Amino acid sequence: MNAASNAPRLVIAGLAGDSGKSVVSMALLRALREAGTEVRAFKKGPDYIDTAWLSWASGAPARNLDTWLMGFPGAVQSFCTHAIGGGLNLVEGNRGLFDGVDVAGTHSTAELAKAIQAPVLLVLNVTKMTRTAAAVVLGCKQLDPDLRIGGVVLNHVASKRHEMVVRDAIERVCGIP
Repeated sequence: MNAASNAPRLVIAGLAGDSGKSVVSMALLRALREAGTEVRAFKKGPDYIDTAWLSWASGAPARNLDTWLMGFPGAVQSFCTHAIGGGLNLVEGNRGLFDGVDVAGTHSTAELAKAIQAPVLLVLNVTKMTRTAAAVVLGCKQLDPDLRIGGVVLNHVASKRHEMVVRDAIERVCGIP
C-alpha cells in the first residue's frame, strides 16, 4: 500500500446479512463526526443503497470496494486513494464475514480486510444465546488466524445480565473485547 497505509481503518462485519452492520457503521460514523473526528466510509461490494446511507452518516462520499469487479489491487488502490490520514476510515462489509464467491471465501469481507490490513469489528446477534456466542467468535478466529478480529459488538441483547454473561464468555474464551 502507499502513503495511506498508515491511515486508521476498521472493517465492520457480521455473520450474515441483517446482522446490524449498517446500523453499527452509521452510528459509529455519526458519533465520531459529532465528536469532531474526520471520517470516511467505504462499502464492500457494489451496494449503492448502503453506500448512500454511509455517505450521509460520514458527511462525505462513500466509496465501493468490490474485489470481484475491481480486483484486489483495484480495491486496495481505491481505498488508499480515498482514505484519510487522520480520523477513521470505516469499511462496512457485506453478507457474512467469510462469504465469498466460492467455498474458499474468495472476495469475502474477511479477504478485503486482510488486503487493506484492517482489524474487524464483528457484529454478533446474540438472541437467545450466551456462551455459544464465544464458540461462534472462536470459530471465526480459528477459521482464519491471519484475520484480526479486534472486537465484538453484541446485538439483540435481552438484559444487562445477558450482556454480562455473553461479554465475559467471549473475553475469556476468545481474548477479544
